[in-house]
Amino acid sequence: MECTFGPVRWSWLSTYGFTEDLCQIGAGVSLPGIMAAKCGAEVILSDSSELPHCLEICRQSCEMNDLPQVRVIGLTWGHVSQDLLALPSQDIILASDVFFEPEDFEDILTTVYFLMQKNPEVQLWSTYQVRSADWSLEALLYKWDMKCVHIPLESFDADKEDIAESALPGRHTVEMLVISFAKDSL
Repeated sequence: MECTFGPVRWSWLSTYGFTEDLCQIGAGVSLPGIMAAKCGAEVILSDSSELPHCLEICRQSCEMNDLPQVRVIGLTWGHVSQDLLALPSQDIILASDVFFEPEDFEDILTTVYFLMQKNPEVQLWSTYQVRSADWSLEALLYKWDMKCVHIPLESFDADKEDIAESALPGRHTVEMLVISFAKDSL
């Protein structure tokens, strides 16, 4: 599913351009992180430390795209590890289609909360395919003292059925949101 959201990320990143420190969690094939690195961001890719084949795919994506400077680390959502503890402060966390299993939502937000403790200004940028209208992050965002802003896809010309001539997202409903600490946390 990672490729589904790469063009959306590319559209926004190329519009704004940036050099921020960026971490992509649940990187999969790494397309958003690779594109951010190509735009000049300092990128760290991560996927589950329990899935070494996913980490190898990230490394291969970096190699194929001439990005030897991009670090690949294993982070498992909801687990505090040496790699998570050693991760430098980030400006943006990309999370492309990681909200696909409700049982993982809190582990994802726990990991993001930990990263927000290092930099309270960090934002999680996420696109995701809507799989059920019954699923919500609202209670978890409240629990972790976070807020969420919905970003309309049309605001960066990504509301088409065939983004970047890819036939994606097709008939799927895709949403984008930016999660950050709630104002009273700062």
